[in-house]
Amino acid sequence: MLLLLPPSQGKASPDRGRRIGLSTLVYSGLREPRERLIDAVNPELRAAPAIPAAELYTGVLFAALGLADLPWDRVLIASALWGVVRPGDRIPAYRLDMSAKPSGIGGLAAYWREPLRAALPDRGLVLDLRSGSYAAAWRPRRATHLAVRGLTEAPDGTRTVITHMAKRVRGEVARLVLQAGGTERPEEVAEIARAAGLRVELSDGLLDVIE
Repeated sequence: MLLLLPPSQGKASPDRGRRIGLSTLVYSGLREPRERLIDAVNPELRAAPAIPAAELYTGVLFAALGLADLPWDRVLIASALWGVVRPGDRIPAYRLDMSAKPSGIGGLAAYWREPLRAALPDRGLVLDLRSGSYAAAWRPRRATHLAVRGLTEAPDGTRTVITHMAKRVRGEVARLVLQAGGTERPEEVAEIARAAGLRVELSDGLLDVIE
């Protein structure tokens, strides 16, 4: 199983620490596009203090997930600047969204598509918690793909997609699956969530969490 997380807009602001070592980041094949993008958007990041990605991202999803006490070997975090990073990869605080179009680079989803296709494993189960703009940069072709969506249900049965708090829902599902040791079947993801008291429905490629 591969668990794909989105980044968060909320980030820590490290004021000390070693600078980033690009050669230490996951997937050495992504180094050239990372270098080019840093030069295009903010070369000063090369000298900025860096901390593990699991500590840098502080948004709603990461608060619900609580990576600090979970196994990381199945987890990658999507990034507009780095492509993907491991939770333990040391990176500086940065501001760049996948919707940006840096000069000389263009749309970032298109920019990352081929490098990520060449780098990422495409097998087993991909539990995908990314938002649409990040998912556009890479989608598995052979692996089983399962996205997670949060819904609210009105008394009349009408359902609407949760916006902000969908991040919390995805973080909760990710935590449950990692605590269970992972899985290679969407049905088991649904079973793990139900066992924890969540109301879920599984359809082709989509797990709905209903609140």
